[in-house]
Amino acid sequence: MEIASKYDPKEVEGKWYQYWLDNKLFSSKPDGREPYTVVIPPPNVTGVLHMGHMLNNTIQDILVRRARMEGKNACWVPGTDHASIATEAKVVKKLASQGIKKRDLTREQFLEHAWDWTNEHGGIILKQLRRLGASCDWDRTAFTMDEKRSESVIKVFVDLYNKGLIYRGLRMVNWDPKALTALSTEEVIYKEEQSHLFHLKYYVDGLASLDNEEALKAEGNVIHKDAKGYYAVVATTRPETIMGDTAMCINPKDPKNQWLKGRKVIVPLVNRVIPVIEDRYVDIEFGTGCLKVTPAHDTNDYMLGKTHNLETIDIFNADGTISDQSTLYVGLDRFECRKQIAKDLQEAGLMEKIEDYVNKVGYSERNPDTAIEPRLSLQWFLKMQHFADIALPPVMNDELKFYPAKYKNTYKNWLENIQDWCISRQLWWGHRIPAYYYNDNDDYVVAETREEALKLAQQKDASVTDADLRQDEDALDTWFSSWLWPISLFDGINNPGNEEIKYYYPTSDLVTGPDIIFFWVARMIMAGEEYMGTFPFKNVYFTGIVRDKLGRKMSKSLGNSPDPIDLIEKFGADGVRMGMMLSAPAGNDILFDEALCEQGRNFNNKIWNAFRLVKGWQVADGAVSATNKTAVAWMEARIKQANEELKDHFSKYRINDALMTVYKLFWDEFSQWYLEMVKPAYKDGVQQPIDRETYDATLRFFELLLKMLHPFMPFITEELWQALYERKEGESIMRDSLVLEAPTAEELKLIENIEQVKLVVSGVRTVRSQKNIAPKEQLTLQTVGQNQFEAYNDVIKKMGNLSSIDVVEAKDPSASAFMVGTDEFAVPLGDLIDVAAEIQKMEAQLKHLEGFKAGVEKKLSNERFVQNAPEAVVALERKKLADSEEKIAALKESINALKK
Repeated sequence: MEIASKYDPKEVEGKWYQYWLDNKLFSSKPDGREPYTVVIPPPNVTGVLHMGHMLNNTIQDILVRRARMEGKNACWVPGTDHASIATEAKVVKKLASQGIKKRDLTREQFLEHAWDWTNEHGGIILKQLRRLGASCDWDRTAFTMDEKRSESVIKVFVDLYNKGLIYRGLRMVNWDPKALTALSTEEVIYKEEQSHLFHLKYYVDGLASLDNEEALKAEGNVIHKDAKGYYAVVATTRPETIMGDTAMCINPKDPKNQWLKGRKVIVPLVNRVIPVIEDRYVDIEFGTGCLKVTPAHDTNDYMLGKTHNLETIDIFNADGTISDQSTLYVGLDRFECRKQIAKDLQEAGLMEKIEDYVNKVGYSERNPDTAIEPRLSLQWFLKMQHFADIALPPVMNDELKFYPAKYKNTYKNWLENIQDWCISRQLWWGHRIPAYYYNDNDDYVVAETREEALKLAQQKDASVTDADLRQDEDALDTWFSSWLWPISLFDGINNPGNEEIKYYYPTSDLVTGPDIIFFWVARMIMAGEEYMGTFPFKNVYFTGIVRDKLGRKMSKSLGNSPDPIDLIEKFGADGVRMGMMLSAPAGNDILFDEALCEQGRNFNNKIWNAFRLVKGWQVADGAVSATNKTAVAWMEARIKQANEELKDHFSKYRINDALMTVYKLFWDEFSQWYLEMVKPAYKDGVQQPIDRETYDATLRFFELLLKMLHPFMPFITEELWQALYERKEGESIMRDSLVLEAPTAEELKLIENIEQVKLVVSGVRTVRSQKNIAPKEQLTLQTVGQNQFEAYNDVIKKMGNLSSIDVVEAKDPSASAFMVGTDEFAVPLGDLIDVAAEIQKMEAQLKHLEGFKAGVEKKLSNERFVQNAPEAVVALERKKLADSEEKIAALKESINALKK
């Protein structure tokens, strides 16, 4: 098979990906082999590839391809998520551009538009993953709203409801005014903001005078009074909510506010008279100690309202505008209202002061520009304590392992403070809640089908007909389908105990980001324990966040997030994969730089050129030289050693370390040392043939290196593996096993010796460089007293271009010396150098070293330094002195020798 003079990814990648597909090389069916299963974190169905996807899926593909080469039955299942909030928002936006409003459509009409949108835009991201080289079993592609997954979701909802774990109730929820839906606690992202603290005046109702005012002040009361009368000061960041105030609360133990006990105050502007209630919930130290209570718009206020039986006034519409339950500002947006009410309070003399204030504001995870609104709403909830109890032990006992392990504490803290999960969303796109109301009292039944619901309703009221049934309008939280993913992909909910679920479950590795440890990872563990009796995966590898080289999170708004497909076009998929992995330690953020992709592309070129070099050699039958025998034995041992390192790194999920191991093995050991050792010499300008035994060994090494590289760089390795030998149609490197024995003690000793040999060769090369001696100029090498490396003389002579290696008692006066361990080597220079210039250079070095030595001696002669400095610091200074004395002596000796 002929290969081009230059590597062109465009010529290679599409060709081999289609070959893999045509030959069903990604396909998996249950058999007698050990399964290795990975389920893809399903991206949004209408999403496109971003750098986070690139990182995550590169890691998954590396793990899957390595498992195949270990002889396992690797099954990587792809799929997409219906992403209720995001997809519905896109469909609403598209309809708006056509002049259509969602509220003017029936549910069925809207869903037709949503499915059209999904069918048109869905799956783009999966096609893009093919460009990356993702070796998914595409025949298994699933969608969270396809028939099997939908049936599974509804079945689980009904089951959990029947177990008493799902309930419907009026609760304070996190409301997204843009998406017009409730959110779970985990879907709220808190951001620190520069805000204001507004100090408002709440005048005391009916209090004209205080007879014992001075005595009250003496007891610690803080009493406010102006021309209008007595007032309490309430500090709030949200003055727009005062229209919903139904009480003011003080701590009964607060000495500042004892004078307010039992009184009533007037809500500013609104003029509603509200009671002063007492509760130890109020923090005495915060602000004035007076808290406005708005039960409809704050979680804690809602609890106070329930405790003290307060009226609840909902002053916000679903879209965040002021509702008609307010007496003021009806129809105004909440933030516009804040600006207006602050102005009106000041003009009315009802604002004590305004302070700058930093506080944390919750934003919608799906609509990052939208602040969530605490809102009382009738929603469906899943009781979570039961699930926390079953999901905590496997992780804390390391039956299911987290990499890095630091995320165990994150997981533990969340489960130990678990709250019930709000699973209903006020959306149409998604799995519709299978609850059916059958009368005007909103009594309901829960069933998988309408037919079953009718039977259940008739058991409660025989007069109910199908026409009386009204299915709940809400859809389930998207995560309620995703938490079943490892089970539903193998139809384990609908057909428990089927062949595939028994074979593939639990899956092997999950690769995901730590940002969805609560949304998804924890909940999948819960579902697995509940429905399969065991956790859904054995290991979780948490990737970091991809940031730019300045450490900023990548985002469209900053313009610092490159298009992954553009990167692949520029550097090739293998180059981009390598660039990502060079900076991707587990759990740590990735500082991405395009220069890393360039480094990846350069490595591709290095591999390509090394292959062309080897394939370009002439081969002849003949004896194997001593140099080649040593080189082959060493390379064999070195590959075995690197393979052991590779296995260790993969077992610890140190994937970037694994890549660096094989990168250095190829670039440094194989290309720079081994190929140079065995490269045929030139005679009269013509390269001589290499002996067949060494050549065959070199091809075998190349094949092993390609197999070690394949999980990281699938395309170039397939191309060169196919070109290395004649292959049959359908054969592929990904199905070729990589099995090597560990190196023997004898081989490890050889590796150690060759490392010393490399130092000798490097010493000779350094002398050439320092003395400006051409590489073609043959030198001699002296070893003083003994030659421990005599067995490797042939290698050293070839690599150093030496005519001889001589053992001498004293080195040549003109020689330039260097040390390898305790052995001294010298390269006689004779008339190869300008003696006068060399002496001048050495004397300059000597002057510098003597000045350095004098500085160290001065420091060590200072008794205070020697007595007070740490022992290690003093020892380091003494070592510097000894080293400088040794170098000075060697320089003086060399100078004297040259002057003779």
